[in-house]
Amino acid sequence: MKLAEALQERADLNRKIAELRGRIVNNALVQEGEKPAEEPDELIGEMNSALLRLNELIVGINLRNAATTVDGKTLAELIAERDTLTLKVQAYRATIDAASRIAQRATRSEIRIVSAVNVKELQKEADAASKKLRETDLKIQEINWLTEY
Repeated sequence: MKLAEALQERADLNRKIAELRGRIVNNALVQEGEKPAEEPDELIGEMNSALLRLNELIVGINLRNAATTVDGKTLAELIAERDTLTLKVQAYRATIDAASRIAQRATRSEIRIVSAVNVKELQKEADAASKKLRETDLKIQEINWLTEY
């Protein structure tokens, strides 16, 4: 199995566990003398099996991410870089959006609102960070499809 397939299975298990949790909660209480639509104990057993498999996948993925290197960096380092680049781009974009809003004044005596940041320069930095983010993400995806789990 490729690492990308393990990651997809992990995502599927996370969705399944969330669904099972909801089904367990929905069937936890019933009116006296009635039976639940689904047996909570069976659902709990199914959830526990899914949790065990999820634990195996997480451990395996983390070990593989720490052991796989590309261009002198581990896959774990590339993932951390991607995550921080994502946060950086989001912060830059939010700042650019806020600084680009033009406040309309009805009269000259109203307080004038001006940008406190150089929007043009910040846009260049945001574009550069976005490009690096795309490149890093593509590299991670490529490694995920080439690396055995």
